[in-house]
Amino acid sequence: MAFLHEETPDSNAEASLDVAPAVLDDAHIGDIEGALGTISEHDYAPRRTWRKRLLTMAAIVGPGLIVMIGDNDAGGVATYTQAGQQYGTTLLWALLLLIPVLIVNQEMVVRLGAVTGVGHARLIKERFGRFWGFFSVGDLFLLNFLTIVTEFIGVSLGMSYFGVPPGVSVPLAAGALVAFTITGSFRRWERFMLVLVAASLSFVPLVVMTRPHGVGTIARNTVLPGVRGGWTAAAVLLLVGIVGTTVAPWQLFFQQSNVIDKRITPRWIRYERADTVIGAFVTNIAAGGMMIFTAFAVAHTAFDGKFIDAGGVAQALYHTVGYSAGALFAIVLIDASIIGACAVTLSTAYAFGDTFELKHSLHRKASDAKGFYTVYALQVIFAAAIVLIPGAPLGTVTLYVQVLAGVLLPSASLFLLLLCNDKGVLGPWVNRTWLNVVTTIIIGVLVVLSLVLTINVLFPSLNVPRVTVVLFVVMAGVMVVGGLGGLVARQRRIAAGLPADPFADVRALDRHTWRMPPLALVSRPPVTRFRTVSLVTLRSYLIVAVVMVAIKLGTTIVH
Repeated sequence: MAFLHEETPDSNAEASLDVAPAVLDDAHIGDIEGALGTISEHDYAPRRTWRKRLLTMAAIVGPGLIVMIGDNDAGGVATYTQAGQQYGTTLLWALLLLIPVLIVNQEMVVRLGAVTGVGHARLIKERFGRFWGFFSVGDLFLLNFLTIVTEFIGVSLGMSYFGVPPGVSVPLAAGALVAFTITGSFRRWERFMLVLVAASLSFVPLVVMTRPHGVGTIARNTVLPGVRGGWTAAAVLLLVGIVGTTVAPWQLFFQQSNVIDKRITPRWIRYERADTVIGAFVTNIAAGGMMIFTAFAVAHTAFDGKFIDAGGVAQALYHTVGYSAGALFAIVLIDASIIGACAVTLSTAYAFGDTFELKHSLHRKASDAKGFYTVYALQVIFAAAIVLIPGAPLGTVTLYVQVLAGVLLPSASLFLLLLCNDKGVLGPWVNRTWLNVVTTIIIGVLVVLSLVLTINVLFPSLNVPRVTVVLFVVMAGVMVVGGLGGLVARQRRIAAGLPADPFADVRALDRHTWRMPPLALVSRPPVTRFRTVSLVTLRSYLIVAVVMVAIKLGTTIVH
């Protein structure tokens, strides 16, 4: 675990680290009070032994693990078990490919949080203008609210296995979500979340109970792309769903703010990176486990290839393996729904606090952060209420959560990349060139897959596999043109006597001492051609996409 090794800051670094960063809530400054340990605000001692490094890691662990496990929420459980029930283990390879995607995306928000001390929504507002700032909060609120509704649907389906009606289970879950979040103690909240994270490991005995065989086949399907029955429209869309439920906009906002709320500074970035990497592996292993136990439980039975919803999976396990298997799955579903609901709701509350300059910290009691906790509680209450409305179009809500996530993912990804190349925001922590290349490719793939899902919902008669191929060809062409443009720009810099790396001046700064100054003191970002074209293109895309989705949604509701 080389990422736990760190250099020791010198005495000048220690003095500089005592300077208050650009945080918006003074509750974000102080000792790290983690679920499993405490680190003093002024602790600069080197960790020379593995024991000290592991104790430090225990105190830091939390934000990365929670955001990743929260990603396996009710929608994730439904998607992974659908993959297992419809296609066996032949889509396991997708999860392996998603591990580096998750690590790359979330590592960038770890840096943004630790170095700036400012949440994602506020940075967008300050660096791109009020329009984009309020747009990011508005679309996050809408998408997150609908996602929370799906989490309560998950609670309802899971508890129904035990005979508990939604009128009882949903209010109880809503009450629990509010109660354990407004305690005024970050440590208590994080301990509760880590207990839920531990409970998510219930998938392990489920895998054992279904007696999976053919380890060679499982291993082959993990590394070799393919799908049982060929690349049909349904298979492509399910693959898009797997990607969509694994990479979501709320994760960026949540982890950045949670890192800040936990008071993690650049001194501890290596440990938070490790937390994120561990979380990425754990969440994808859990997703793979869900595919495996579902695939082997329904194989050669009447349930094979006949997915309905997560509740139907519990019933399938009951009939093919036994009551205890169905009960364990119901527990996994309930647990996933609660973790997801809490993390998603908090990401919105954090964003509101950032944008409107409210006190927004789990370290504060409810009486000291009324706006923050009110936003949190109202989301939970109204989402739970919608699930309890007789005849509510819950299926339509679930579908359009995925569509909206697809529409909004490009904007979230583009802002993340631009912020991580902003000298005023990250200084010496800006992205390396290789990371920009990798991130650009990842964003391109995510945008294509998001467009595939959106286009299919809006124009269901189109040939999905053909549309997917065309979009990937277009993406490849755009990447090649962009790469050539970058090489030309590099040669022009060299010819003008400038460093080939446009960030050479800030890379020379000391990472130990550099943190973003207060926002009012940060110079405005330069208006480059790439930045202007990107934002104009993004605005045009969003206007067209949102109008088309609104028309389609209105038509669906009317009919």
